[in-house]
Amino acid sequence: MPQGQPSVVPDDGLTTRQRRNRALVIVHTGIGKGKSTAAFGLALRAWNQGWPIGVFQFVKSAKWKVGEENALRVLGASGEGGSVDWHKMGEGWSWVQRDSQADNEEKAREGWEQVKRDLAAETYKLYVLDEFAYPMHWGWIDVDEVVEVLRARTGTQHVVITGRNAPEKLVEYADLVTDMSKVKHPMDTGQKGQRGIEW
Repeated sequence: MPQGQPSVVPDDGLTTRQRRNRALVIVHTGIGKGKSTAAFGLALRAWNQGWPIGVFQFVKSAKWKVGEENALRVLGASGEGGSVDWHKMGEGWSWVQRDSQADNEEKAREGWEQVKRDLAAETYKLYVLDEFAYPMHWGWIDVDEVVEVLRARTGTQHVVITGRNAPEKLVEYADLVTDMSKVKHPMDTGQKGQRGIEW
């Protein structure tokens, strides 16, 4: 474990060990590539620690097969680390607005209801809510409710939320926020996504 002296020690009555083991809310937002990739990297660390992991994929198509899903499913079934459950909520792409989003909105709400049930039951130690910033940004899911549910969660449940345009109230509440900025991207010069890089 890296050693260091924090610049601020809060007057919260917690011991160093208690503070170190506090459950975190982590947000990966911004217009740059790598938000979901970073969240799945955390899932690999959690798997190695033997934690049960729940991945909830919002908005992206349920038909979309991403490499991280296959890898984490294989690892979860290996019996060597933590278990992995993968839930697909969406029917469309996060960056494409279709004529009718009613089905996507309903599936996002159903997905959030499942996350709330799992948080109440302490089903997982790590929750990856992939692309969950979009349903909040679009007004499908109330950010105030999300913050209150996260604030009230019990145990040591870590929650990672990804997606562009994370609402300010969520950013203010979260313990760790990374804004992924874009400097350059191959798509800017007309190159389409490719295997092993985008999926």
